[in-house]
Amino acid sequence: MDKNFIVQETNRLDKFLSSKIDASRNQIEQLINKEYVKVDGKICTKRGLKLKLEQEIEVHFPEAEINPIKDEEFIKESLSDKNIEIIYEDDYILVINKPYNLTVHDAPSVKDATLVDWLKLNNISLSTISGEERHGIVHRLDKGTSGVMVIAKTNEAHAGLAKQLEDKSMGRYYLAIIDLPLKENTIIEKPIARNPNNRLKMSIEENGKNAKSAFCKLANSNNEKYDLIACKLFTGRTHQIRVHLSSINRHILGDNLYGFKGELNKINRFYLHAYNLYLIHPITKEKMSFTAKLSNDMHDFLINNFNMEIVNDKIDESNIIKCFASTS
Repeated sequence: MDKNFIVQETNRLDKFLSSKIDASRNQIEQLINKEYVKVDGKICTKRGLKLKLEQEIEVHFPEAEINPIKDEEFIKESLSDKNIEIIYEDDYILVINKPYNLTVHDAPSVKDATLVDWLKLNNISLSTISGEERHGIVHRLDKGTSGVMVIAKTNEAHAGLAKQLEDKSMGRYYLAIIDLPLKENTIIEKPIARNPNNRLKMSIEENGKNAKSAFCKLANSNNEKYDLIACKLFTGRTHQIRVHLSSINRHILGDNLYGFKGELNKINRFYLHAYNLYLIHPITKEKMSFTAKLSNDMHDFLINNFNMEIVNDKIDESNIIKCFASTS
């Protein structure tokens, strides 16, 4: 699909496209970088190009497609112990409950099959606007984090969801179990960057990117050692919840990378779960909300250590929304 525009007033190329097409800044950058934009018939990869009056701009949008997959048997074997639950699906979006220990998309260090591999294996049409390795991926979860994700099946849906990420009309609420109860509900706003001493970690750094998280107490464990909390992100930095909790000497159970130390050495993952997702359907404009049930191990830990009557009441969607009603 192609779209053509005539420049009516001088502007930078990227800003001009932002005003003309329904796409995020990152997506516009990708379109330019991948040579999908022409100025007066010539491919242009310079985002800051100053446009002149009456110039013709042509934008090509690659069609959503199903790309070749990795070796099918390898993918099936790699994913054999991972249950990916489909919560909702239509022609434009797919909402899933991602299991922990599953990487979302390929990277040089990734050896196992990914969520994107699973999507292709199941012949699910995916948007192409984010590149080969990230087909359909609007937002991601860390490998060790479980929970709700939305996948874009078309480029139009991807563009609409990406804009919602930018203007915060789409977001998620997380549940976590931590090793020391919070004293009170709190908001942490501290910059995050790659840890200079350990490339596997992120940390609070003065020259880092702005990061803001809110945390709400939900329930104490029966022995009062642990806390079930809800988390809301206002920015999307790598490992943000884990880094911000570590900065106040709180750690998610099982999160050894960020300082968890305890007798619970049988935990083989950290207890962080993307519980609820809210968005506006990118095509129908309907307000939608989806909840992903807890994985069995995290649910069992709650049953064995918490009063489930209190927990079930506190993790009700309306209560969690109310928790963060005063945050902004």
